[in-house]
Amino acid sequence: MTREAAPTEREQRVLDIIETVRARPLRFRDEHVTMAHGAGGKATQTLIEGLLVPAFASRSLAALADAGTVSVAGIELAITTDSYVVKPIRFPGGSIGELAVNGTANDLAVAGARPLAITLSMVLEEGLPAAELRAEVEAIAAAAAAAGVEVVAGDTKVVERGHADSMYLCTTGIGRLDARARLSPAALVPGDRILVSGTIGEHGTAIMLARGEFDLDADIESDTRPLWPAVDALLDAAGPGLRCMRDATRGGVASVLNELARASGVAMIVREADIPVLPAVAGAAELLGIDPMYIANEGKLVAFVSPQRADAALAALREAPGCERAAEIGEVKTDPPGMVLVQTAFGGKRVMDQLVGDPLPRIC
Repeated sequence: MTREAAPTEREQRVLDIIETVRARPLRFRDEHVTMAHGAGGKATQTLIEGLLVPAFASRSLAALADAGTVSVAGIELAITTDSYVVKPIRFPGGSIGELAVNGTANDLAVAGARPLAITLSMVLEEGLPAAELRAEVEAIAAAAAAAGVEVVAGDTKVVERGHADSMYLCTTGIGRLDARARLSPAALVPGDRILVSGTIGEHGTAIMLARGEFDLDADIESDTRPLWPAVDALLDAAGPGLRCMRDATRGGVASVLNELARASGVAMIVREADIPVLPAVAGAAELLGIDPMYIANEGKLVAFVSPQRADAALAALREAPGCERAAEIGEVKTDPPGMVLVQTAFGGKRVMDQLVGDPLPRIC
């Protein structure tokens, strides 16, 4: 194992400045809501941490996890809610209905909870063809069966033509916390390994190509799928060595790493050469000047595992459906706290910060 070079004096000054800025409490000071506030980057984080969390004063919300927890008659449950406004509603590899089920079930799964049931609220646009509505209802039913959840309640509203991009879906999910799961960003310690469950960036790229806004042609499908089988395999293989998980949706893997580094006060180093990316995704991202690490996924998770259990966890992950190309991409470090660094293919390092918004809005 090669020893990492210490930062130069100039590099250390820059890192110190960034660390000081990022340590300040976030405040929501914007005059208007913009698309960036819903894109999963810095603007979203500012809205959540600077306005919503202080206003609602909930201990569960303050944890900034994808699902909150409650105890009912001694049973530990996880609850999550989400809204889906993807455009177009059908895209290569999936649709808004499948996305809504998997996205909600996956938020429960990465919290260490087996998904059990969801509620579904549909906001339909006047003039929506009945065939399209029927197709999405069938997609929801099929995705729910595949994810092992029941749709137990719902609501339907219709808005005027031109006010809903065909349909919006809102879901709430409930799951039972698995006794094997002891997950928390606070559990991260230097030396922990960073795993991703497969190639990244397919979902956001598939949506971008489906919109036809760019003169690009590539055979890329969304990766939307249920993640509980992968989580179940990780819990079995790693046990208490599984520290924390997140699904890398809006803002991609880069946003997940930054959120957790900031929440836990650790540093992270990512090896650029080890990040799995399909050639078609890498090519499209390069043409558009986008780093695949910031592109949304809908069926990939990031897991942090103790070094003693990392090999077993990775082997188990690769046996799970859709995770054949899972990889170890980095390690938790001590300095600089709260920051993510990338070890480039040329041997240097750069800061991987959060973007303000998302280069590809309305992807979920």
